[in-house]
Amino acid sequence: MHIREYTEDDLDAVFRLRKLAFNASERPQQLVQPGRHGLVAELDGKVAGVLGIGEYAQFYGGAAVPMGGIGGVAVDGATRGRGVAAALLDAALPVMREHGQPISVLYATVPALYRKRGWERAGVFEWVELPMDRVLAAPRPTELIPSRPAEDSDLPALHECYLEVARTIDGMADRRPPRIDLAKVLDLDLVSVLPGANGLRGYLTAQREPSDRDMGRLKVFDLIGVDVEAQLNLLASLKSWEGTLEAIDLRITDPATLDLLGATAMRYPVWTSTWMLRVVDLPAAVAARGWPRLANAAVDLEIIDEHAPWHAGLQRIVAEDGAVRVEPGGSGAVRMHARALGPWFSGAQSTHALRRAGLLEGDPADAAVLDQLVGTSGVPRLADFF
Repeated sequence: MHIREYTEDDLDAVFRLRKLAFNASERPQQLVQPGRHGLVAELDGKVAGVLGIGEYAQFYGGAAVPMGGIGGVAVDGATRGRGVAAALLDAALPVMREHGQPISVLYATVPALYRKRGWERAGVFEWVELPMDRVLAAPRPTELIPSRPAEDSDLPALHECYLEVARTIDGMADRRPPRIDLAKVLDLDLVSVLPGANGLRGYLTAQREPSDRDMGRLKVFDLIGVDVEAQLNLLASLKSWEGTLEAIDLRITDPATLDLLGATAMRYPVWTSTWMLRVVDLPAAVAARGWPRLANAAVDLEIIDEHAPWHAGLQRIVAEDGAVRVEPGGSGAVRMHARALGPWFSGAQSTHALRRAGLLEGDPADAAVLDQLVGTSGVPRLADFF
């Protein structure tokens, strides 16, 4: 089996595989694009599998950590069972490391395949259905902020408004170009902004959706407000759809909107996709992440990771003078398997849960330092699907 980075000459072969795997109907004009690269596996001189890697970054502790987003993994039906997908994933790890992506995320339809290579569930991507009576029951704002349709000139401020909120929510993408084309948001049916004294206080993006019933639905992609009045004003703007919609589908970007301001019932429908995270390069990932300021501490690890030998073995995480670093050596008092690194790094799972899952062993007192280091609250989440 030969694995290499794909080129434009592979477009037809890659489209054929993805059409078979994902029922893709539109052939792209270009395979190699800014912000995205990928690999193909060849068997007997023919392309038998493909894997794409997008250039993203996720916020952890307020810092944007470069991330390789795995997507579009497809294998020719005639060559399945010959280890093509596993070989592509193995090859992707050093490629992402070389591209400066110390962590990797994917949405897995077959979790077992990715778990064997060190990915593990570490966060969620969620939509919630809000019937109109629940939208109407949301609190009224005390300050009315006039909104207006967004224009091309608003795009930088709109992105900054998103970043002001997103950097406070672990797991959120920073939506950096070129992988994310910010201008495409203006193609949506509804993009309204709330101007403020210094930039935007909030914005809303949505698309009108058809329905089987007489009234349709509004699909809200982003409802972003930097303060409570901005959020309440955006919720109030949704109330104006009374009588024309049966429900609103809201993508959860800021969980405070739903949990602290919304008027949802005790039970309500939520569509959840889970994403899996892998730490590709532990020292680089730790160096890029934001951390709570703690008293000086250290924990000695033994990393069990046959697919990323560059960080396997004895490693020491050191918190000193407000910074956190990884250095080689130590006693290996806590053993962490590759699958444990992702949910620990994101804050999705405590060391107690990782121990119960058989992914961590060693002195509980030493392991507790790992929980103190991450110090997160809330569920890690993404608001982007790839």
